Amino acid sequence: MAATETAERARRHAPASRTQDETKHALKTTEFVAMVGVIAAILIATAVSDSLNDVRAWTLIAAVAIGYMISRGLAKSGTKYAGGEDPLNRNNH
Repeated sequence: MAATETAERARRHAPASRTQDETKHALKTTEFVAMVGVIAAILIATAVSDSLNDVRAWTLIAAVAIGYMISRGLAKSGTKYAGGEDPLNRNNH
């Protein structure tokens, strides 16, 4: 009898299984918006400034893109895809 009550208590306090992914789709994150904003700022600064040449601008853009990819990789590391979002179906919210 005591073992049954203990098992029932453990089952009640067990965390519910997740049905959604822990991470958002890449286009829905603030990291993506920040990356687009920084890239736009770099391109505008390149067009306006005489001291920022195109080679340096593209190097900075590549560095920003690499930083974004690393941040998304860290955000998704250790998470499992639960099938909550179909990447091919754009109409799914």
